[in-house]
Amino acid sequence: MFDRKKKSAKPVPLDKGPLGSTALTLSQRLMSVGIDGKAGFDSAREVAQAALHDYPADPERAIDHIISQHRRLAASAGFVTSLGGFATMAVALPVNLVGFYLLNTRMVAAIAHVRGYDLTDQGTRTAILLTLVGGDADDLLKKAGVVSTGRLANLAASQLPPPAVMVVNKAVGFRLVSQLGDKLLTKLGKGIPVAGGVIGAGLDAFLLSRIAKGAKKEFPPTDRALRAGRR
Repeated sequence: MFDRKKKSAKPVPLDKGPLGSTALTLSQRLMSVGIDGKAGFDSAREVAQAALHDYPADPERAIDHIISQHRRLAASAGFVTSLGGFATMAVALPVNLVGFYLLNTRMVAAIAHVRGYDLTDQGTRTAILLTLVGGDADDLLKKAGVVSTGRLANLAASQLPPPAVMVVNKAVGFRLVSQLGDKLLTKLGKGIPVAGGVIGAGLDAFLLSRIAKGAKKEFPPTDRALRAGRR
């Protein structure tokens, strides 16, 4: 469902400066920690299996539980400060804001797992990252020379070559770094002790809910999930 353009489209440039390094590092760590888990931060598979254990007869309720769980975490601050790896990125990014995208990565991956997708597949992992940028996903794919003709989950079947996967992942990283700057300006309102905290928590919960809605659309149940009764 995804084809690479042969001549007309040129991949987005791979910046070799500090920002380019940060963009790629951000994408890689969101996948390695957000999907696979690390040092007390449960993996997406573990989160999905726990939800399915609580709602074995109703996977959609399990997904709603996953979303609610991550919405509560997004509304609280400082949960990710113990993940020191993020603080050592080439260009320092606000750890709590990176944590917001970390939560969203795990949430989307957990939804994908419940719907029957293989979280070790590189196409699936890239599709999970693309879900974080919402309506910008098609634009990033086009700039990377990939034409979208369906849901992002179809990347899992497109067998993109590793260089194309890296270009897309890095493009997502660039877009997220840009969004981090916008969110930081918004979160400066947290300098107002009570009102700022409420506004910041509400904004994070709202944005997470929007990403969750997109994830449910982009990752419909697979045949494997349907055979397993995950409807």
